[in-house]
Amino acid sequence: MKIRVYYEDTDVGGVVYHSNYLNFCERARSELFFSKDLSPILEGGQFVAASLKADFKRPAKFADVLEIKTELVVIKKASFVLKQQVFRDETLLFVMEISLAYVTHEGKLQRFDKEVEALLKRVVVS
Repeated sequence: MKIRVYYEDTDVGGVVYHSNYLNFCERARSELFFSKDLSPILEGGQFVAASLKADFKRPAKFADVLEIKTELVVIKKASFVLKQQVFRDETLLFVMEISLAYVTHEGKLQRFDKEVEALLKRVVVS
């Protein structure tokens, strides 16, 4: 997914705020579903961030066009891990591994059933 850096994403020096990389990655994860006419909020539950590790390599700046690449690392019984990378052209700016847990709409952790696991593979892998 490509995204442009707007003034609201930056500090007074035109450098992207560190927290906005998380927002960019969130949009890219949602777009994986939207691009297939699906929603990341499912009938039986939704995915929530459980943990993440972020590595800031180089700064993005005002008006940059960024590309967020997402790949599936592993699917577990009730969670999955994604690796997301933010690039400006060929330059790697940011890397994050995020673990997303599957919870009911009431917030209780739940295991993936076969349909949810198949949906994840279809959305994230293809």
